[in-house]
Amino acid sequence: MTEEIIIAGFGGQGVLSMGKILAYSGIMQDQEVSWMPSYGPEMRGGTANVTVILSDERISSPILRAYDTAIILNQQSMDKFEDAVKPGGTLLYDPNGISRHPKRTDINIYRVEAAKKAAEMGNIKIFNMIVLGAYLNIKPIVKMENVIKGLKKSLPERHHKLIPLNEDAINVGMKSVETVSTTV
Repeated sequence: MTEEIIIAGFGGQGVLSMGKILAYSGIMQDQEVSWMPSYGPEMRGGTANVTVILSDERISSPILRAYDTAIILNQQSMDKFEDAVKPGGTLLYDPNGISRHPKRTDINIYRVEAAKKAAEMGNIKIFNMIVLGAYLNIKPIVKMENVIKGLKKSLPERHHKLIPLNEDAINVGMKSVETVSTTV
């Protein structure tokens, strides 16, 4: 099994953190892992994306042009990466701030209202964990116990008190994902 993922959005949305948590989760499952971030010079508000590869076999290169899954969190990323999803692949997006929704008919498309759910939960910083939960519902490529281990590894110890909130957010995301269209 190999899963090649691009996660893309604005800096400050937790794009890189989400990728890091997925990568650590894969390591906890003894998978081969590649985590390659890419971001502009701005800390928040600029575009950011991360490529994550999880595999049972050695990974030959972290550089990809096509992805099994694209997790899209803003319009610029939709414009850039929608066409980079392999036919039969998966696109997951948060519709907040998306003006042109995906139109491809050869991929599976899912939506999660993560920004809305995070606001309802009273903490917009858990937005990315809601998205991660939606993704793990669609493709359970890592076990929840390893995601929690990944959270512990990626969060500074002073923030470990937030792990239960993050776990709750992942569970909300798992329950909130909506199917837009699927290939048969």
